Amino acid sequence: MAATPKQLTKTRNLGIIAHIDAGKTTVTERVLFYSGRVHKMGEVHNGEATMDWMVEERERGITITSAVTSCMWRGFTINIIDTPGHVDFTIEVERSLRVLDGAIGVFCAVGGVEPQSETVWHQADRYKVPKIAFINKLDRVGADFFRAVDMIRDRLGATPLLLQFPWGQEDAFQGIIDILKMKAIVWEEDMFGAQYTEIPIPDTLMEEAVRHRELLLETVAEKDDAIMEKYLAEEEIPLPELKTAIRKATIHLQLVPIYCGAALKNKGIQPLLDGIVDFLPAPVDVPPVEGKHPVSGELEARPPKAKGPFAALAFKVSMDQGRKMTYIRVYSGTIKAGGPVYNPAKNVKEKAARLLKMHSNKRERIDEASAGDIVAAMGLKLTTTGDTLCAEDKPILLETIQFNEPVISVAVEPKRVQDHEKLIDSLNKLSDEDPTFKFRIDEDTGQTLISGMGELHLEIIMGRLRREFSLDTNQGKPQVVYRETITSPVVHREEFKRELAGQQHFAGLTIEVSPLPRGSGNRFENRCDHPELTAEFTGAIQQGIDEAWAGGSIMGYPVTDVHTALLEVDIKETSDVMAFRAASNMAFRGAFQKADPILLEPIMHMEVLTPEAFTGEVIADLNTRQGKIGQIAARGAVQVVTANVPLSKMFGYSTALRSASQGRATFSMQFSHYDQA
Repeated sequence: MAATPKQLTKTRNLGIIAHIDAGKTTVTERVLFYSGRVHKMGEVHNGEATMDWMVEERERGITITSAVTSCMWRGFTINIIDTPGHVDFTIEVERSLRVLDGAIGVFCAVGGVEPQSETVWHQADRYKVPKIAFINKLDRVGADFFRAVDMIRDRLGATPLLLQFPWGQEDAFQGIIDILKMKAIVWEEDMFGAQYTEIPIPDTLMEEAVRHRELLLETVAEKDDAIMEKYLAEEEIPLPELKTAIRKATIHLQLVPIYCGAALKNKGIQPLLDGIVDFLPAPVDVPPVEGKHPVSGELEARPPKAKGPFAALAFKVSMDQGRKMTYIRVYSGTIKAGGPVYNPAKNVKEKAARLLKMHSNKRERIDEASAGDIVAAMGLKLTTTGDTLCAEDKPILLETIQFNEPVISVAVEPKRVQDHEKLIDSLNKLSDEDPTFKFRIDEDTGQTLISGMGELHLEIIMGRLRREFSLDTNQGKPQVVYRETITSPVVHREEFKRELAGQQHFAGLTIEVSPLPRGSGNRFENRCDHPELTAEFTGAIQQGIDEAWAGGSIMGYPVTDVHTALLEVDIKETSDVMAFRAASNMAFRGAFQKADPILLEPIMHMEVLTPEAFTGEVIADLNTRQGKIGQIAARGAVQVVTANVPLSKMFGYSTALRSASQGRATFSMQFSHYDQA
């Protein structure tokens, strides 16, 4: 059955985002247990979490791939995507946020806002995803709820709205003070936290609760005129009215409601579920998805209606026992199992042979899916991540998903020579699944090079080749993926004159290449106003330059941050598309060599958390790795050292850091920018 408007208002599509080890998967497990979706709580540390179903996830105790599930709470359908927290797998977060309506940011009460939490939060901001925050691990030594709230305000630029604060912290954590209802909540220890009781706020905390309640009303009044009137008139504000105002401000990204608890100790999850239902948007609360008409290029919108024209986005591809499974978010209309769909980006018709409602790696066959649903489809052979699926008579191209480029490469070869084709086939399947994983065969050496976002990323790929494809491989040392650029502007003229198969081909052109600021990417500009320069010739010239950008003249690495301008062309009777493509390629290569080219290497931004006693050793080690220290700041009992370090110097850093700090320091790093090697 297609979703009715009423059912759409009772749907929530949300993701759980956070830094690695903040407790996302544990929170998801509790949500599934208390909503009755699972009857046994799986623990990450035991390798039994429902959402971490891959063998590698269970062995390492981390989330690697985003998993989709759904549950019911208070008559609402909640579709949840649990995303990874490790920087090597940010593509999983990126593509999940692209299709979600809301998000829960989980923060560790000890670590507060950590680097990866910042990255994923800003990813969510970019897609204008409303968020609520859950401050977890309040039972841990060093937990500081109010410091975590301040960090959300300072580091993320958000306006936190305290709806709760903890009753005690660390080993004295007993429960939660609910500021909205002005009640204390305590959980029954022996019932896996399934039973909880609302009791009056203890006298010792009453003054603090009143102060926070006043602050809450003041913050909401600033965002809502009706609340402001009642607040200034000192009238009682009814709870439903207050909730409506908070919901509106949350959906408009003006406020972030704050919840708290200790997921591992089964405390704080049911109020969080209430918060999801009360404050996060339904598909009808967010602006209709927009896209372009594939032919006219005009902007079109698709409101979330089950009876509207079909439009969906394929946001993830995964291989299931050798068969391709495509996860799609339906924005408008309805898709039926076995029915036709159109992929405008590739201009092909596809058929969704089967539709599946997913619960992690378990599935349930369904006949149809409509606006607001997140489902998996089997049988879409040519559709890849970021492709739009729509009705052929009402085509639309939705905004695709942005992917980061790989920064690290490793040479691999099968242990048995006869497995070479099998290796290429397996790598093809893995790169279909993960757009940040690439592979190529080096023309000079004949080696197969695989590239990814970090050492862990490639380690996981090697593990999957062994487990899922029964392929034993040898691998070389990790290599950094460099870039090439230029440092000075150059004007260069090139002519292409050839006789091929008895026919003359001619093209002449003059181009100017000039350096752009770091991180700008490449740009092509046509400054030529020759009357005979057709769109076809211009397209061929740009194509030739695009091909030349793929490999510079120093070591054949991709070219970046170069502006190429077409100044003049020579056109004769023998000029054709092929000649212009070849001439522009030669022109760029010639200009590039004259323009003082240099190598650029990836620079990583890193944050090391270390006990004060080891700060000196950590800094000394970073200096030997040519690191530029940004700042050293105290965060509770630990020192936080931030630095920019070349990736080429970071191999094996985790071992070095463990020995320098007796295993007590931790670090996280993410790609920052390219700079001169």
